[in-house]
Amino acid sequence: MTSSSKVANSSGGADDDLNQKLLSPSGLPVRDEIPGGYGVPFFSPLRDRLDYYYFQGAEEYFRSRIARHDGATVLRVNMPPGPFITGSGGSRVVALLDARSYSVLLDDARVDKTDTLDGTFVPPLALFGGHRPMAFLDAADPRHAALKRVGIRLAAARMHHVAPAFHASFGAIFDAVDAADVGSGRGVQFNKLNEHHMFDFTCAALFGGKPPSQAMGDGAVSKAIKWLALQLHPLASKIIRPWPLEDLLLHTFRLPPFLVRRDYAALTAYFSSAASAVLDDAENKSLQQQCGVTRDELLHNLIFLAIFNAYGGFKIFLPHIIKWLARAGPTLHAKLAAEVRAAAPHDREETITVQCVEKSMPLVKSVVWESLRMNPPVEFQYARAREDMVVESHDAAYKVRKGEMLFGYQSLATRDPRVFGARAGEFVADRGTSSVPGRTWWWPSGGSWWRSCLGGTTRSRPR
Repeated sequence: MTSSSKVANSSGGADDDLNQKLLSPSGLPVRDEIPGGYGVPFFSPLRDRLDYYYFQGAEEYFRSRIARHDGATVLRVNMPPGPFITGSGGSRVVALLDARSYSVLLDDARVDKTDTLDGTFVPPLALFGGHRPMAFLDAADPRHAALKRVGIRLAAARMHHVAPAFHASFGAIFDAVDAADVGSGRGVQFNKLNEHHMFDFTCAALFGGKPPSQAMGDGAVSKAIKWLALQLHPLASKIIRPWPLEDLLLHTFRLPPFLVRRDYAALTAYFSSAASAVLDDAENKSLQQQCGVTRDELLHNLIFLAIFNAYGGFKIFLPHIIKWLARAGPTLHAKLAAEVRAAAPHDREETITVQCVEKSMPLVKSVVWESLRMNPPVEFQYARAREDMVVESHDAAYKVRKGEMLFGYQSLATRDPRVFGARAGEFVADRGTSSVPGRTWWWPSGGSWWRSCLGGTTRSRPR
């Protein structure tokens, strides 16, 4: 707090009441009105959807509105999908487009995340076996806490299986790349290979046993992707041409769940077997008696965890790492190779572990975290205000009313120049190492990186 704000907030009587209205707890001026607006019902949300997906793109959509409102990074905007697919709350959101305001979305004491995972629409329960997955529950819901405990126990029990499973699956990707006939002119479809092998990896890492490609055949991954598509088609873009046809098919009406009924039944059968030990353990711990979570509900939550959270994240993020490595060039490649070879176990029978990376590979860690900073696998965060509150950006504070939908675009928060400096929009491979003076404070240790760049909050939950 500045000295002037301290003086303003410490004056007595009526003056004190007036200044409390004018200044936030940090001494920022509080504005009654949030810049921006929602325009004409139906028509403005429809136009904004076209801007967002086709005429501008997501990042330009937000940057143009920031510029339009003199650099304000807390704005009222419409968020897709809009008519006719958005839920009862409509398209209206308060967008938080800098690192400081974004942190509010990670504070469960101030926001409610019930049914906000996908933003302004909610997928039908039929896609989840009739149950609402944990990611759609608020942190205050007892079922959320119970399901989260199961997930944490699973992660702890399987942590030593992650590196070997990843080594096997990613090795298979590059075996396929090496075997491809690059000279044919077709090139190598890394994304296709990634989709296939990363599905096997996530299931093997979490549950062991036969991977989906062996248990269900080559169509396993297509079943998973079709199920994801039915949930996320209102947010998809540039996959069908021409774009007016895509907008009509994907963004106007909900696709009916029966389109993936058989696919989801096959996935359910696979996970019922693969995750049987987890389900049995939960039953032995009387999960249903403690909080009413049945075996069937837990099963569908594990499917969501494996496919939406784990597989979906790797499917999106690994291509971005490959992209940034490819663009960085041979100098970085040589440094990474030297660091890995120096830290790798001398016994070829051993594999590189997460602990090995943590202790001996600072450049590898930096590259991964910088890739996450530039391309977060989940770019969006939504929540509703639990009560009337004041949200602070870097330069001002704004009144938000209870129940208003808050939206954060993480790609802008993690590229905020007020946090990451003049090169915030660049991929700096060694940003997290001591070779970048003044930039070691953000190094990710126990969540400190996110606390630093997103305003200091620690009361967050995995989404």
